[in-house]
Amino acid sequence: MLSEKTIQIVKATAPAVAPHAEAITRRFYSLMFTGNPEVQAYFNQAHQFSGGQQRALAGAICAYASNIDNLGVLSSAVELIAQKHCSLGIQAEHYPIVGKHLLVAIKDILGDAATDEVIAAWGEAYDLLADILIKHEAGIYQSQAKTPGGWNGYRSFVVTRKSPEGDGITSFYLRPADGGAIATFKPGQYITVKIDQARPATSPRNYSLSDRPDVGHYRISVKREPSLTPGSPVGIISNYLHDSVREGDSLEIAPPCGEFTIDPTATIDRPVVLLAGGIGVTPLLSMLKSLAHHGVKTPIHFVHATRNSRVHPFAKEVREISKKHPNIKTHFRYDNPLPNDLAERLCDSTGFVDMKLLKACLKTPDAEFYFCGPRPFMSNLYHGLKEWGVDESRIHFEFFGPKEDVTTSAA
Repeated sequence: MLSEKTIQIVKATAPAVAPHAEAITRRFYSLMFTGNPEVQAYFNQAHQFSGGQQRALAGAICAYASNIDNLGVLSSAVELIAQKHCSLGIQAEHYPIVGKHLLVAIKDILGDAATDEVIAAWGEAYDLLADILIKHEAGIYQSQAKTPGGWNGYRSFVVTRKSPEGDGITSFYLRPADGGAIATFKPGQYITVKIDQARPATSPRNYSLSDRPDVGHYRISVKREPSLTPGSPVGIISNYLHDSVREGDSLEIAPPCGEFTIDPTATIDRPVVLLAGGIGVTPLLSMLKSLAHHGVKTPIHFVHATRNSRVHPFAKEVREISKKHPNIKTHFRYDNPLPNDLAERLCDSTGFVDMKLLKACLKTPDAEFYFCGPRPFMSNLYHGLKEWGVDESRIHFEFFGPKEDVTTSAA
């Protein structure tokens, strides 16, 4: 536990740290990658390039400092961080490296305000958080290893099928190269793909599993991401998967992770609303297929927003599920429909998914909401649901970036 003196120092200096948090994290990553380049492989270079990783860490630092005397409120944040760390194979020995460079970065940016007493207090606070995360992550690693068909680290999987799902979207079906069992997962989770052959070299990537658990394979569905800026690491892995990986090739895969999940075997006493934007459909499709497979009878609404039928993945799959389950209602909305999309009833409406559409579909906000997609899509939904009176506990979303980008500012 932290001493009362340490708590008071951290809380007193938090307002001084907050305005400089992003400068501190930028300095931190520069120091760490220079001083300990071996850890750079664990960090998403695309998120580094965009600044998203720096913003995410800055937000985490500020949240931790603000709640240093009430860490219970950070349990969901701890789970998110721990799952992400375990997806990348972060180990206990990495924490002292992070702590060393973080304290130097705080000192460098705050200057004289970061006295020895202040740095000592922040160091003690960091050590406590590191201990919490190390213990929680140890439990996740243990659970992964004990699960039938489970493993730690990376395991070779063979691409048994490569299937186009629409322009620029491809599904990869994966089975263990050793012919062994495959671990189950929670609908909504992701796996991590490491490709050492990709050039330029880059970090592993997380991809949501787009099929339900326990079907004998994992499926990821990958959108080709163009690199819009010279030198950007964005798109390296997705383009490699699309262009270079063939059926019969092997990929290095880390076990399923992630806290954005649904339990289809639990008692669900409210309607479930699954809201997808573009390729953000992948974890929600896994949830939908799992709910249908387990015969969940509560009303389920599946809403998918995309450009048009040319880039609409899994439309046939979703329609077939809906036909077999009267409690599942679907709505496809295109914001740039092709000439025949409406005439052929390939979509139900045009425009963007907004609260007017949701209110027309649902009638009541008394539901569990799950959503994933581009930042503007998610930010608008989050703030719209809050204004509709939906409690925070019933708003669930997956965002591969700083959650503050969704929750703190409407798009």
